[in-house]
Formats: sequence, structure tokens, C-alpha cells
Amino acid sequence: MTNAKANGGQITILEAINRALADAMEADDAVLVLGEDVADPEDGGIVGVTKGLSSRFGEQRVRSTPISEQAIIGAAIGVSLAGYKPVAEIMLMNFTTIAMDMIVNHAAKLRYMSGGQTNVPIVIRTMTGTGFASGGQHSDYLEAWFAHTAGLKVVAPSNPADAYGLMRAAINDADPVIFIENLPGYWQTGDIPESGSVVPLGKAKIIKEGSDLTIITYSRIVNEAMAAAQQIEQAGVSAEVIDLRTISPWDRQTVFASVAKTGRCLITHEAVTQFGVGAEIAATLHTEFFGKLKAPVDRLGAPYAPVPFSKPLEDAFAPNAAKIAERAISLYNS
Repeated sequence: MTNAKANGGQITILEAINRALADAMEADDAVLVLGEDVADPEDGGIVGVTKGLSSRFGEQRVRSTPISEQAIIGAAIGVSLAGYKPVAEIMLMNFTTIAMDMIVNHAAKLRYMSGGQTNVPIVIRTMTGTGFASGGQHSDYLEAWFAHTAGLKVVAPSNPADAYGLMRAAINDADPVIFIENLPGYWQTGDIPESGSVVPLGKAKIIKEGSDLTIITYSRIVNEAMAAAQQIEQAGVSAEVIDLRTISPWDRQTVFASVAKTGRCLITHEAVTQFGVGAEIAATLHTEFFGKLKAPVDRLGAPYAPVPFSKPLEDAFAPNAAKIAERAISLYNS
């Protein structure tokens, strides 16, 4: 794993997640890690997120499992009911479909169905995202499925500090958390987070202030939105950019305050536009600000299609800075 000091005091998202897991395991013996190839004999997973953890904490606490997503989540739920705090890795987000019964009918509902007598404090780590030409069965953003399920929390960090702080918060949370990691974004660098720092779940962050319109996004598209905001400033348009960080529950207070100020809003994400997270936020904003918006809330996501394998088609599939800037300018001029 890359030494952060060699990067001039910077750390990657991959390193930040690894550090968050290590610090959590050091602080609490109840924290466990399980999933396919997560232990060191298997190099800590396909990109090495958990590398070094089994050598440090032992293979009883960092356990490579069979290739069975149902077994991984079922085991995580079981040990959570026994008082542990498991972090279960489902290698790719598309593979959560194999464990949907365990996630949706068990993890998400046991607290409610027990009348609050028990909790399921598990974190389900999973990665996804376009950029590596991984094809339609390995690259989907499925966050809307989980955000639609009562009992689950859903987070998607965009930088190393948030990746660290959100992971620490997710591990300490009493409810199951879906922790979405962007595969191409693993090597994005940022400031080294303070050890033990926590980013509260459900709290968005304004990463750029502006006055003409609000851009709401999360995960990798945050970087594209920031680049777009810089582009449209040259055209005299001031964009405020909000990183949701937590998709469910989303931070209505921060979003409402921004949209009340700017009067215009563009929501953008890598998932397909239809029935996406942007639809929920847009509907809420239209209800809250009916008659007060300067223009209808706009949404920019991927087209309603599987993720293409072809690299040129994949590049055209996901939102990018140019597309966001074009839509933002159009929204401002509408």
C-alpha cells in the first residue's frame, strides 16, 4: 500500500478506508471484517483495501469467506446479533443482488420487527463505478434500491477524509449501513484525516459556495461537479456545490437552505436518472419550494440502459464536467 508520507502528506481513499478499519479494530475488539479475499493470503481483496489487517489483527477477526454473498451477509447479521460489529465486503455492488433477501428482509427489518429489542450494526462495504470498462454486471450504482428500503442507511464518500470519517461513523452506528466505494476513485488523494475523526451520518457538506444555482451530488461525480462549477464561473454563473455524503438519510436542512438562496437546483449522479436519488430530492424540493423556484429542478444522470462495456460508450454514459456545465448553464438561462 502506498505510503501517505511519500505523497507529500496526502492519502488515497483506499488508504483512508484501510486506516479507518484498522483504527476501529484497534479501538474495539467487537469490530470484525469478513468477505471474499479480504485476508492477507489473498492480498486484502482485489484492490487491497483490507491489506495488512489480518496480519495485524488475526484471521479470526479478518476472515476470507467462500464466494457466497448470502453467506457473507447472513454471517454478518448473525454475529451482529451476538454483539459484534461486522464490516462485510460485497466485492462489487452488482453482487449485492445475490444477497438482497438477507439485506432487505433481515438486516433492514430486524430492529423494527423486534420492537427495538435488537440492533443489526453491520457495515456492508461495496465498490462500483464506470471508468474501468467492467461492463454492465460490475459497474451499476444501485443506491436508490437501498435508500428506498426502510431500516438501511446509505453513504457514498467522495474524498479520503470523508471516507475515513464516514466509515468510523458507520461502524459505530446501531443500524445497517451500505457503504458505497467508487472503484476508479480509490486512488484519489486528499488530506490525511485526523485519527479518530468522525463524519456524522446524514450531514451534507457545502464544498463550494455560490449564489446562482445549487448543484447536488455525491461520490465520484463531486469532482466532476466541482470542475463544472469552475467552468461556468468563466461564463459569470456562480454555482454552489453540495456533497451529500450520506444518501439516506439525506441532509434536507443544508439542501433547503442552499436552494432557498439560489432558487435553482441541478442534481447529478452516476446512477441512471430514471427513479434515481435525484428524483426523490427533486420531488421534495418542488413540494417545499412550490412557486418560489426560479426554474424547475433539473436532474442529470446516466441514460436508462446497462453500463456499456465499450470504453467510448462508457465514457458517454456517465455524467462528466462538460455535461454538468452545459446543463447548469441551460438551467441558469431558463
